[in-house]
Amino acid sequence: MVTLCWAAKGGSGTTVVATALALSSKRPSLLVDLDGEIPTVLGLPDPDRPGVIEWVASQAPPSHLTDLLIEISDTCWLLPCHNESRPISMSKTRQGQGQHLNGNATLLATTTAAVSTSAGERRWTELAQWLTEWAGGRGGEVTIDAGTGEPNTTLLDAADRTLLVTRPCYLALRRATQSEVRPTGVVLVNEVGHSLAQRDIEHALRAPVVATVSIDPAVSRAVDAGLLTNRLPRVIERELRRAAA
Repeated sequence: MVTLCWAAKGGSGTTVVATALALSSKRPSLLVDLDGEIPTVLGLPDPDRPGVIEWVASQAPPSHLTDLLIEISDTCWLLPCHNESRPISMSKTRQGQGQHLNGNATLLATTTAAVSTSAGERRWTELAQWLTEWAGGRGGEVTIDAGTGEPNTTLLDAADRTLLVTRPCYLALRRATQSEVRPTGVVLVNEVGHSLAQRDIEHALRAPVVATVSIDPAVSRAVDAGLLTNRLPRVIERELRRAAA
């Protein structure tokens, strides 16, 4: 199964939710970073190898994606966003036919700088096919952290399910409803002080809330200390169990 997670508004917790889903999987799990924050959340050093960004802009075959994987545990791997030691030029970038690349917009916009529109679309299609084959071949789970904003449409179409991560915030909900993308499910980050209820979220987005995640100090401490890999807090593992099933 391929699961794509994204948020309509920054600070919603997409990276932590996507990472927790991958780490709590009972099957082989691949975590795909399109936002560039997962190594930090996991307490890993900055990637010393190319990532998705460099691969899309290259001519390397899909089989080379295996060489880019970073082992998180015996059953979980990370496909990093990009090589931190080799900054990508930000000059003269352009998007192909309005194909918005999500997450860190400034960074991800550069993926089309080195390829033509048709070639760029082909590369994302090849990536989507490789992820689907990885999941099928291993009987595993692929979780994509697509960051903030409209998800890449090729990956969106390839995903078996799409989860919008949102807080019960009017601004976040407003942005989500303005999007043409409709999730198959919602992960609600339960923040005290908002008047919106779960039924309001489900009615506005026309999608069920598949999990409710509390803002818990244990999760924040684990992220700050880089301990999410070694000690996933039980509270978030328990709350995401339904979504991970």
